Amino acid sequence: MIRPEEVYCIGKFTRTHGVQGEMALSFTDDVFDRVDCPYLVCDMDGILVPFFIEEYRFKSNSVALIKFERIDTSEDAAIFTNKEVYFPKSYAEQSEDGEYSWQYFIDFTAADVNHGHLGTLVAVDESTINTLFIVERPNGEELLIPAQEDFIEELDHDKRIIKFNLPDGLLE
Repeated sequence: MIRPEEVYCIGKFTRTHGVQGEMALSFTDDVFDRVDCPYLVCDMDGILVPFFIEEYRFKSNSVALIKFERIDTSEDAAIFTNKEVYFPKSYAEQSEDGEYSWQYFIDFTAADVNHGHLGTLVAVDESTINTLFIVERPNGEELLIPAQEDFIEELDHDKRIIKFNLPDGLLE
């Protein structure tokens, strides 16, 4: 059984494409193209279910057309419309290029070398040129941290902790 902490969201199926069971995936992370993982995961009535990829192709730099095994008609594919698509974290960690998308870090515990525990990374804002991690503090406040590799001191993938070395004044 796939548990929610074992996957992370990489996009959403927006519509069917054609009559052969293809679906348009609007993605925020192209990890499925960079890592050899045979399946993607969707939440089907509260259960995370793997669906094996038969083939895919890119329609644009943020949309891919995905065809799952045994999904052979537009009617079969229609049940995926507006479903979020998840990718297994264990495969993302095996990325040969060592590249992780910013979305991969959602649900990591955030800490700073000088200030200790900061909170939980709950979202990533990529709407502007300066990508931001959104960290929910224990008191419920949101903290915005620039998503820059220079600020990342240490990563613990097993414990899901990201340790920052943030410049003075950034936390105020």
